[in-house]
Amino acid sequence: MNSPSKHGLAAGDAGRPENPDWTIDQGWEQYTAEDHATWKTLFERQTELLPGRACDEFVQGMEDLPIGPDEIPDFRCLNEVLMQRNGWQIVAVPGLVPDEVFFDHLAHRRFPSGNFIRKPHELDYLEEPDVFHDVFGHVPMLMNPAIADFIQAYGQGGLRAQQLGYLPQLARVYWYTVEFGLLQQGDGLRLYGAGIASSFTESQFCLESASPNRIRFDLERVMRTHYRIDDFQESYFVIRDLNELLEFTQIDFAPLYQRAALGPEHQPGDVLPVDRVFARGHGSYHRLKRASAVA
Repeated sequence: MNSPSKHGLAAGDAGRPENPDWTIDQGWEQYTAEDHATWKTLFERQTELLPGRACDEFVQGMEDLPIGPDEIPDFRCLNEVLMQRNGWQIVAVPGLVPDEVFFDHLAHRRFPSGNFIRKPHELDYLEEPDVFHDVFGHVPMLMNPAIADFIQAYGQGGLRAQQLGYLPQLARVYWYTVEFGLLQQGDGLRLYGAGIASSFTESQFCLESASPNRIRFDLERVMRTHYRIDDFQESYFVIRDLNELLEFTQIDFAPLYQRAALGPEHQPGDVLPVDRVFARGHGSYHRLKRASAVA
């Protein structure tokens, strides 16, 4: 039996909407005062943390959007700005959706966002992406033309990767860029990944902790690297700037997939002799977590 707190795919058949593309109405009018208060708590503590940590493009995107602390944004208002800027729109979904549905939305410049928000006791960890992760974390970066084009290309590439049988390799690229990516800025490393930008704890850990590795992004290397879905990342990969993501869209991934599938797989905390390392972490955070799990 599925937990009533699960949504979309995580809730099984009960979470599947009638529309084949899994879209639903956001139901903005149905958000409760508690829902808006949760958004406010999350919004205010993240906007306090992100100056000096988030990249300039994220900050600019936030300034240009109709998004603030007092209420969960109405997708209709967001879409007026996004559509005018670059043809993107936010579509509401009940939670996790099938891969092919997700890719098809992205390929057509539609970003699927969960319409639910976490409960007050789940502020620091949520198994599924909710409206705060999807809107606060992703939408400001969608205002940037490089990210907007890269994510559309990722959706198109995801459909091809499914057909070729290399979806795990492509998923790692998304994870280590759109979700947990860092970039070089003139004044230092900055975060741009939505999974970091929407996380109170990881937005500090990724840049300030001495535990994780910070490694120059290499496409084939990332395709071979596993990632963590249950905790902070053990390694973060750093791109030169957002335009580097656009350069990836011009590459034929098929031979890369083949080489990545044949080559060695790397664990999240591995540092290779060929890596260009910004900071080699001591790994104490995850080492202590593993030790406590065994004890």
